[in-house]
Amino acid sequence: MSSWLPSIAYGNPAGGYWDPVTSTINWCEEDYYATPYAAEIVNTLTNLLFVYLAYRGIQSCRNHGHDTIFLVSFIGYLLVGTGSFLFHATLKYPMQLVDELSMIYTTCLMCYATFSYSRSRLFSLCLALFLLSLAIFITLYYHYLQDPAFHQNAYAILTAVVLTRSMYVMELNLRPRLKQSESEYKLLHKRSMTADEKLVSQGEDRRDRKILGTMWLMIGFGLTTFLGGFFIWSLDNVYCSKLRSWRRQIGLPWGVLLEGHGWWHLMTGTGAYFYITWGIWLRHCLNGRQDEYDLSWPRFWSLPEVVQTKSANGSARHDLSKKKS
Repeated sequence: MSSWLPSIAYGNPAGGYWDPVTSTINWCEEDYYATPYAAEIVNTLTNLLFVYLAYRGIQSCRNHGHDTIFLVSFIGYLLVGTGSFLFHATLKYPMQLVDELSMIYTTCLMCYATFSYSRSRLFSLCLALFLLSLAIFITLYYHYLQDPAFHQNAYAILTAVVLTRSMYVMELNLRPRLKQSESEYKLLHKRSMTADEKLVSQGEDRRDRKILGTMWLMIGFGLTTFLGGFFIWSLDNVYCSKLRSWRRQIGLPWGVLLEGHGWWHLMTGTGAYFYITWGIWLRHCLNGRQDEYDLSWPRFWSLPEVVQTKSANGSARHDLSKKKS
């Protein structure tokens, strides 16, 4: 490959502006080979995707009236990307904490959004106190251990809990057969409803099944992307010396494609964006607003967004004009 692709030779790693390294972990990308102002240039710049997607998410929440918890979640998502940018640029321990702990805090926010829905104020308060205590415990214990494996395991467990609970809630509340018991379902659909009511109910069931199908597609795409990033990052850790040798053989910019942790940023960032967007859509559906909000996802490779339907927009403008008059 290096014999026919035009390339630039890698520079020799030298001292950087942010030396010395104080983080407890260093990645497979060589330090300061491109510029003295960024220790790991690829791992730094790939975090700009988080900034872009966070901006999209925040704007969507403001434009379409999504619940505040999701606006806060996108702000946390932005903090993750910013912290990771600063960490990989400097390899300083305080920036490492901002990067890694913001992942825990943002996941705790999504945990609150998932478990507090339709619960009492007392339950929500107790849940908030529990998650706050858990976040503080993880922060202090991680700072004491300074073992990245503890952070990775805590993040993986929290993410698995939130994802599993969200899928359970989605199925239980949107799958027609699971909305009520079998006897209630039969009574509702065979005995107590008029012909018009049955048609409306059957239409709603078809709508919800279609929404469920799209939601599962989102989950599959987001989860595959997320886990794919984790797999590539694992290869980066296991075969680091070999990958470094290959990068130097093929030179720049082609060696950038072999930066596994950079792919981790791009793929997990995309997967996390899909998850938050799915959470927004699920919340609107749980609130019975399926006809007011829709998922805009025109192409499989495009980014989804939950938007108000035209009828909902028109109704909102009509209500606003009435209030003004």
